[in-house]
Amino acid sequence: MDADPFVAPFVLQYTYKRSLGPVLQRFFTALREGQLLGARTAGGRVLMPPQEYDPDSGDDIVDLVEVGPKGVVESWTEGPAGAWALIRLDGADTALLHQARGPLSTGCRVAPCWAETRVGQLDDIVAFEVLP
Repeated sequence: MDADPFVAPFVLQYTYKRSLGPVLQRFFTALREGQLLGARTAGGRVLMPPQEYDPDSGDDIVDLVEVGPKGVVESWTEGPAGAWALIRLDGADTALLHQARGPLSTGCRVAPCWAETRVGQLDDIVAFEVLP
């Protein structure tokens, strides 16, 4: 047999692009607009950051509500990379972990410092700054 061996091209691809889903898409779009949205559960709790499902019941989240923009530092830590705080935004029942600046203390009030150019991601908030 003098025939050439059969050769077929092989390309390994993952052509599916994951979407954010309806809840997170609205959350990140709102960040681009300088607005903070939390997810209201059927039981009335407001989760920040929002989740697709109620962690207590497993029900879908269908309602997003505006929270903040100010909030209270529940706890914080500081290290070589800066300070991080758990911030319970006004109107939310859970706390958001984010960078913070200023003389931090538990219970102090903070507000977001927005990036000049926002693109719809969590670092559109540069940091939360302590209010005077």
